[in-house]
Amino acid sequence: MNVSLIQNSDKLKYDIEIILMFKKEFEKSSFKEKKLLKELNFKAQDEEVVFLPESKKIFVGCEENSYESLAISMSAAVKKFQATQFKTAYIKLCKEEQQSLKAFTQGAILGSYTFTKYKKEEKKVEQELILVASNDLKELSSLFNEAVIVANSVNKTRDFVNTTPDDFYPKIMAKEAKKIAKANELEYAVYGDKYLKKNKMMSMYSVGRASRHESKLIHLTYKPKDAKKKAVLIGKGLTYDSGGLSLKPSDFMVTMKSDKSGGCAVLNIIEAASKLKLPIEIHAIVGAVENMIGGDAFKPDDVLKAKNGKTIEVRNTDAEGRLVLADCLCYAQDEIQDIDYIFDYATLTGASVVGVGEYTTSIMGNSQMLKCHAVQSAINAGEYATSLPFNRFLRKTIKSEIADVCNIANTRYGGAITAGLFLDHFVYEQNKDKWLHFDIAGPAYVEKAWGYNPHGASGAGVRMSIELLKELALK
Repeated sequence: MNVSLIQNSDKLKYDIEIILMFKKEFEKSSFKEKKLLKELNFKAQDEEVVFLPESKKIFVGCEENSYESLAISMSAAVKKFQATQFKTAYIKLCKEEQQSLKAFTQGAILGSYTFTKYKKEEKKVEQELILVASNDLKELSSLFNEAVIVANSVNKTRDFVNTTPDDFYPKIMAKEAKKIAKANELEYAVYGDKYLKKNKMMSMYSVGRASRHESKLIHLTYKPKDAKKKAVLIGKGLTYDSGGLSLKPSDFMVTMKSDKSGGCAVLNIIEAASKLKLPIEIHAIVGAVENMIGGDAFKPDDVLKAKNGKTIEVRNTDAEGRLVLADCLCYAQDEIQDIDYIFDYATLTGASVVGVGEYTTSIMGNSQMLKCHAVQSAINAGEYATSLPFNRFLRKTIKSEIADVCNIANTRYGGAITAGLFLDHFVYEQNKDKWLHFDIAGPAYVEKAWGYNPHGASGAGVRMSIELLKELALK
């Protein structure tokens, strides 16, 4: 669906009008359709929509004037519009136009998303949503363009994640990264198994060695003139995770195409940042790997050596994402100088989902201030996030008797935190307070629609990261 912004005019004509009804104002206001809406039990609650064909109006409820409520309401209205054969619809922005513009734009683009790659093609009416502003567009156009760029990057992430593992394996992920690099004039490098072995990245190499698809280490770089800061984004790119020899039950193996969500988010974050011309140098690093079974699979009881020389006792091959990230973290710190921030993104633990729910990202790290900043950026961007605390006692649970560290804890409790503590072993001392770990296992892929997110991939991490990078560049 195309979304555009125009200035209000009496000459404008459209097929459908979308009217946002705030719950508090609905009871007080007086308009000709009110009686009919009440008879239809419309109460102006979030996600409540009524289409009146005779007046060609879509009424949508909204409980509060916040980004989340406005975006969800816009998404609900757009879905109702998409169910019709009408070609154009319009909605007038709220009085606080700057706030409502971002919410309406992103709510419409994210809410109208559908993944139809594997569906029989059906001819659909090309539809357009017009946002009508009362103020001069000079004040709003840059905000509108930014909202579109970010929302499109979220949808592109969704496309990547939703694509099946047979169509999106490490080599394909590297090709998509190259397309992004060429389209946005980014520096690009990709390395295979020979590089991993030569550079002693045996933790990452071992995870992918049983797959028929060669693992790929992907590195994109965005270098604007006069960059204020330098950030490294690292993504877990498990294009499929069978669990390895610690094989997942069949029910848990379904949806494991989503295990590349962190890597897909990182690729689209750097693309959005380059399009927005953010004044911050960004390095996007993805460990693209497929974790399969076979005679060459790595095994429980193996001891692997990461790039920094630390040894890892493997007790479960399904705790493989942290093994890939370990080497990617070391690669980033060895290859890139004077880093200001290191953020990694991964669908890392089911424990995060159990702990904070399907819709929330768990953020971990050693700097309380940086964690709080990231959580607030997520909230400002319309994503749910919370911080989880490290502690000395959980750190002891990943101690190994035969190696430097074990890839799983000796307790079933606090699994999201112990995974973060494992990664902390591969963050160099000078970078401890510059690093954050984003466990997006909950929101990255949900098998039911929620708010403006569809069944499947949500594109988690993109909006919050752009917001965070914008703020950090100004510090």
